[in-house]
Amino acid sequence: MTEMSSQWNEDPMLFRDRREAGRRLADHLLEYRGRPDVLVLGLPRGGVPVAFEVARALHASLDVLVVRKLGLPGHEELAMGAIASGGILVLNPEVIEALGVPMALIRSAAAREQAELERRERLFRDGRSAADPAGRTVILVDDGLATGATMRAAIKALRERNAAAIVVAVPVASESTCRELEPLADRVVCLIRPRSFGAVGEWYLDFGQTSDPEVRTLLDEAHEAQAAVAQGGRNRSTDVPHNTTTC
Repeated sequence: MTEMSSQWNEDPMLFRDRREAGRRLADHLLEYRGRPDVLVLGLPRGGVPVAFEVARALHASLDVLVVRKLGLPGHEELAMGAIASGGILVLNPEVIEALGVPMALIRSAAAREQAELERRERLFRDGRSAADPAGRTVILVDDGLATGATMRAAIKALRERNAAAIVVAVPVASESTCRELEPLADRVVCLIRPRSFGAVGEWYLDFGQTSDPEVRTLLDEAHEAQAAVAQGGRNRSTDVPHNTTTC
């Protein structure tokens, strides 16, 4: 099932920036608020500021699922497919067949992007282990979807890691991509599916590139906030006064 806003809006300046988009997206996910089984995963880099606001509103843990698009050489915005952590490879057969892309080119692109994927995982987590999605409700967040190749790779990775339920949540996406994701995810939440979709950036006033340091800062902040909540819970459990009996 795909959920969307009740009104079409063709204004290309729909969201002020990714953080504001995340806050608006969180308003449509409040049923997951406070649930200990919920894990929010942002797709780096642009999906992380959106996911940060979602996780904060839902009081949920935040991590990243690193996915790399396999762009067609010379036309990198056109996805041949995508890879995800754990050796996941998802191909876009329509692009590959239409352009006659040889498998050797795909393998070369996958090897190159795998190296970048591993670099980003080391950088973003700073020694922390990846969150385990097994048995959890995972909310997958990105800043928007065009072809959806990276999101399909992310969903496949989570299925192989035994996530209990997968919720795809994005501020904006093409209608065709939402339809393609419906049978793959347990739920698709999209605030707007424009009739005419050009690029994700058209729906933001500020769509500047998210940097590696920004991603790491947001993850560190979220991790520290979760640690503080956990510590507060432990403190409360040890502060219960002992009953005393006077003889």
